[in-house]
Amino acid sequence: MTDFWTGDNLKHMLGGSWIARPTRDVRVAGVSTDSRADANGKAFIALKGEIHDAHDFVQDAARSGSPLLIVERDRPALGEWPANVAILRVQSTGNALLKLANGYRRSLDATRVIAVGGSNGKTTTVRLIDQILSTAKRGSASAKSFNNAVGVPLTILKAKPSDQYLICEAGTNSAGELAVLSEAIEPDIGVITSIGREHLEGFGDLTGVLNEEASLFKSVRPGGLAVLCADAPGLIDAVRSFAGGALGGVITFGFSSGADLRIEDMTSTFEGVRFTLQDRSNWFVPLLGRHNASNATAAIAVARRLGLDNDTIRIALERAKGPEMRMERREIRGVRFVNDAYNANPESMLAAVDVLDSISRELKPTRRVVVLGDMLELGDATEDSHREVAEAFAKSSPDLAIVVGPRFSAHISNFRSGTQVINLPDLTQGRDGEAAGLLKEGDLVLLKGSRGIGLERVVKAFETVQG
Repeated sequence: MTDFWTGDNLKHMLGGSWIARPTRDVRVAGVSTDSRADANGKAFIALKGEIHDAHDFVQDAARSGSPLLIVERDRPALGEWPANVAILRVQSTGNALLKLANGYRRSLDATRVIAVGGSNGKTTTVRLIDQILSTAKRGSASAKSFNNAVGVPLTILKAKPSDQYLICEAGTNSAGELAVLSEAIEPDIGVITSIGREHLEGFGDLTGVLNEEASLFKSVRPGGLAVLCADAPGLIDAVRSFAGGALGGVITFGFSSGADLRIEDMTSTFEGVRFTLQDRSNWFVPLLGRHNASNATAAIAVARRLGLDNDTIRIALERAKGPEMRMERREIRGVRFVNDAYNANPESMLAAVDVLDSISRELKPTRRVVVLGDMLELGDATEDSHREVAEAFAKSSPDLAIVVGPRFSAHISNFRSGTQVINLPDLTQGRDGEAAGLLKEGDLVLLKGSRGIGLERVVKAFETVQG
């Protein structure tokens, strides 16, 4: 492992050439992609994005103590450099980061690598698996939602050689992205949490989503395990087609009668979900919604595979915490918020309706309030999807519906006469405060919409108004 981070090894691995040769045997202590962060002693990879180009900051990285700069070959001359700074030129710094991550992953001989994909529930399932495994093993997991061609390799490169597990969240917006991430991750265990109508601008339809998520197994290691949602028809066959003969086994989970880990007798309250599996084991996870029973069951399957017993898993699940803005519960001066505004697609929207209905029966709030933000990136399915979701929320009959964005606003007529409807084009120019000003003590408020709508601003505005 000590030779992995030498300049000569990185040059060979990345197929690069020296712009500025090292004057000594260069060794680095990992990588950095942000010159504002700690680049001291690390290789700085100058990534070129749609808006920002890190080549503009390579001098800052060198001043911060980076002994090795990795740049693209099509960049102009980079000027004068201190003798102790080496510059390696590659064809694509983005591809170089992925190659570097895969090379490092292959050096992690003692680490079981777990990849988590799916239309909904990825981040929550990553957190649950990590919180369970960390009680008995050394390891690490994706930070926040580091699930793209930058976040995944950075997650891999931060792992320690002594780690017993590594969990990588793998996300996608268009066809082919997960296959690329799979090549970097080479998972021992792959998890697909769900299949739903996500990013249809890129995938076209549900079959496109299914095939894209199944491609997570394109580079699964020989003998690898697939942990798959049993409630997604066709998923097993699609996964096998991508994995070829490498797949060593499949465990299915969910509510389907054919699931290997079948969820039974589930109850959902404001405190969380309780459920029983078909093996008569009983579980509780302090997260909202039946979908989190499914996410927890996926985590149980992984933990059992890695040798943890039911008692250890159960205790960890009972103490689990979910990620921010995914069914996040808060109470502010008598108003209960359920903030599920990190992202949205039709399936997660419909799941939110179920959560609102179930906890309303339990809590009996003075008013039931929904703050709905448009769903983005649905392509040709945009109109029908918003109509379907609007009808579901209308059927739930909230007392107040605050509708944000033009797509849902076209369907506010679906709400019944007993629902007060406030239509806002967006949350700029003080409209977040306008929405917050409508809330009263005793309200139960569900916020649900795509990340780009920024519904969490209503909660922040409410804190300010009430402060």
